[in-house]
Amino acid sequence: MTEPSGRRERKKAATRQKIADTALRLFLECGYDTVGIRDVAAEADVAVTTVFSHFASKEALVFERDQDFEQRLTRAVTDRPPHEPIIPALHREVHALVRHCTAEGSAPVRRMIDGSPALREYEESMSLRHAHALAAALSADPHLSRSTTACRATARFTIDAYALACRADDPGATVDEVFRMIKAAWEATAA
Repeated sequence: MTEPSGRRERKKAATRQKIADTALRLFLECGYDTVGIRDVAAEADVAVTTVFSHFASKEALVFERDQDFEQRLTRAVTDRPPHEPIIPALHREVHALVRHCTAEGSAPVRRMIDGSPALREYEESMSLRHAHALAAALSADPHLSRSTTACRATARFTIDAYALACRADDPGATVDEVFRMIKAAWEATAA
């Protein structure tokens, strides 16, 4: 994530992070379903309107890195050197994202998400949005010359590789296995 440049932007980013950190701590300590937005606002010492100015919903508090995740995936496409093949670039980025989701201390958050129907539903809608953004980036790249369907499928499989790996016993091996399939499918769709 890029660092905010001005004082006001830094202050807003700090407030946003404070709210997210407070919410996650409360959710893990007390249970996601028992903590309300008012509880988060009170504990973070901000107004409820401030919480909503930074987060669209209670679920968004859990997935506060959502936009960063999507940007990283799309930048793996748009910011790669022109000669670099797309699948290795995505593979590398998904590995990095999986390291974050499987880092020490992440298991309680994963259990909380898996245990909440509202969070699972929100995560699925986020995944669809990420896949759509990634497919758009793939389709817009003039060097890739693949059909819209190939770009959409590749994007969805890339998002699924991340999701499967975050829940796997061997996350790295899972990413590698799924990306072998993605690479074969991508190569099969070459014009």
